[in-house]
Amino acid sequence: MTGTRLGSLGVAVLLTAACAGSRAAREPAPGPEIGTRHEVLVFSMTAGFRHDSIPAGIRAIRELGAASSFTVTATEDPAQFSGANLGRYAVVVFLNTSGDVLDPAQQAALEAYVRAGGGYVGVHAAADTEYGWPFYGELVGARFARHPRIQPVTVRVRDRAHPATAHLPAVWRVTDEPYDYRTRPRAGVRVLATLDESTYEGGAMGADHPITWCGTVGAGRSFYTGLGHPIELYADPDFRRLLLGGIRYAAGAD
Repeated sequence: MTGTRLGSLGVAVLLTAACAGSRAAREPAPGPEIGTRHEVLVFSMTAGFRHDSIPAGIRAIRELGAASSFTVTATEDPAQFSGANLGRYAVVVFLNTSGDVLDPAQQAALEAYVRAGGGYVGVHAAADTEYGWPFYGELVGARFARHPRIQPVTVRVRDRAHPATAHLPAVWRVTDEPYDYRTRPRAGVRVLATLDESTYEGGAMGADHPITWCGTVGAGRSFYTGLGHPIELYADPDFRRLLLGGIRYAAGAD
């Protein structure tokens, strides 16, 4: 297994018809062919808080896949986490998961998959998952601590050389539930975007408040964004392109 198995994830048609005209000039070129594996597993099981945006998130990733030459399997069945089954996928997406969702054998299968080159993408409450499993803490990068109310926040894009953030302005205003984390991401991650706590109420991490980052774990790649609470955000073209760029990165396409 390698981290370079996701097929041609072009993004020229990822936007809806309503948005395509106004944003066409900002579309990146289609991605390169990088191998025969082009399947993504979206896992959204919850054992704690359940976000009502999960169906919208699945729909968004399915639409990205349809437009970008990868197939999507959505599941809430932890039995999908076996060595034989995970080998089918270039990337596993933890979409607003919460609580303890995998048993020890399933945890071992996911760890082996990632360390051998599989890709992981975590969205929002993926950081509110598997608190007792040290490897998962390494994989997601930081664990959820608290959040203030949903409100407009300013995201400051720190790295625009990454496929998830290359399309974004340096200052990006979104409405979301701004997570605080128990710690900042582990040493060695690449922070792509931070929250500006001066632009909203209730932030408690201070001037250095990462919200989107990526890194490597063994031979695999990990991408996480703390954005992704509201249903409406999954229809936003910029957020969709962030998700697509994270999937491409995790798969080794960029």
